[in-house]
Amino acid sequence: MNAPVRRSKLKIFLIVATIVVVLGVVAAVIHHQQAAGKGEAVTTERAEIRNITQVVTATGKIQPEIEVKISPEVYGEILELPYREGMRVKKGALMVRIKPDLYQAQVDQQIAAVASARGAAVNNAAKVEKAEQDLKRYADLHQRNLASDSDYVSYKTAFDMAKADLVSAQANVEQAEGLLKQAKDSLSKTIIYAPMDGTVSSRSSEVGERVVATGQFTGTEITRVADLSNMEVQVNVNENDVPNVKVGDHAVLSIDAYPDRKFNGVVKEIASSAENAGASGSGSTSQASGTSADEVTNFLVRIRVSDRNIQLRPGMSATADIETQTVTKAVTVPIQSVTERDAQGRSGDEARKQEEDAQKEKSGNELTVTDEKAETRRRREERHRVVFIKTGDKVRMQPVETGIADATWIEVRSGVKVGDEVVSGTYAAISRKLKDGSKVFIEPPKKPTDSTP
Repeated sequence: MNAPVRRSKLKIFLIVATIVVVLGVVAAVIHHQQAAGKGEAVTTERAEIRNITQVVTATGKIQPEIEVKISPEVYGEILELPYREGMRVKKGALMVRIKPDLYQAQVDQQIAAVASARGAAVNNAAKVEKAEQDLKRYADLHQRNLASDSDYVSYKTAFDMAKADLVSAQANVEQAEGLLKQAKDSLSKTIIYAPMDGTVSSRSSEVGERVVATGQFTGTEITRVADLSNMEVQVNVNENDVPNVKVGDHAVLSIDAYPDRKFNGVVKEIASSAENAGASGSGSTSQASGTSADEVTNFLVRIRVSDRNIQLRPGMSATADIETQTVTKAVTVPIQSVTERDAQGRSGDEARKQEEDAQKEKSGNELTVTDEKAETRRRREERHRVVFIKTGDKVRMQPVETGIADATWIEVRSGVKVGDEVVSGTYAAISRKLKDGSKVFIEPPKKPTDSTP
């Protein structure tokens, strides 16, 4: 009794499921046919007159415009280091004192060496005087034939040797005096004074540490003094953007430590040489030598912070929007409205696929790397920028000449006039689907989803 009932219910369920599936397929077909009849769904914007500013955005760090690193020119133990980080200093204030005992001993030693050299020089001067008198006496006797030639030559040789010894002794005096001057200079360098008014921005050493001198090796950095009243933002600008940046350009600065405030800046310096860094931002040896496939070439740009009424600290993160060019009363369209097509109206992907298929059919082989590069170069040269202008229920592909752009709008110098209804979406429609004469309809705005319970 139960088995026939179950079979009957299963049969009814299968019939209902089949009807639902068929209805779903029919609805999808009808919807597709209706959509095909109406054309491609798009959104549009009117071309309007606007002032447009081209902006180059880069990130970097806040740094003082002037920061002096203090490293010793002599080695030894630090005896005094009176200023800690953050303290104000005046030019000429004692910053570091290194133990002077060794250098004082060298000065004393050289003083003694100078005295010894001067004594030797006096002794040699006396020998020269005596040798000169002897030579004069024997020269007189030699002229009167009262002295032999050999005696005269001996006294003359003795006089010449005495003069040479005097010259050598005088040179020894100068050498000793030079070494004394060098020793005194080293002794004076055991005390380092502040080179400028400013603030101690860092302190890397402590009293009692032994420091290495700057010379053939990199010396120990003890501390830094910076002028924190004049700050700058150091940013890395990509090589494609740096030609647009000029000294004197205005910049709007966003500093992470002050999220609700904008700062003004002015470009004061652009590096002449590039700084190479990988995609991760690290400058490894292979990347610096240009062997990394992910190498990014940047140029250091220094931007002076104009605002002085707030304290900025070295190392703060900042973003700079550098305003490189402004055009007033420009005809503008949404930046996404501009795309590229070749002479046949094909997008880049379509052209590449069709040409590769044709080449493969012709040759029967895969394209070589050389062929691919040549084709890519040729397609790039043939492509031009276009927009799609809606007229009625169709669009017209219009070549345009563009100018500068900001984050939202792009300047159109020719091809579009004010009031033209330009297709602004979707991305797939603009970049691939639309052709000259394509049928379109305005996509209705999506209703906001009510998430309230």
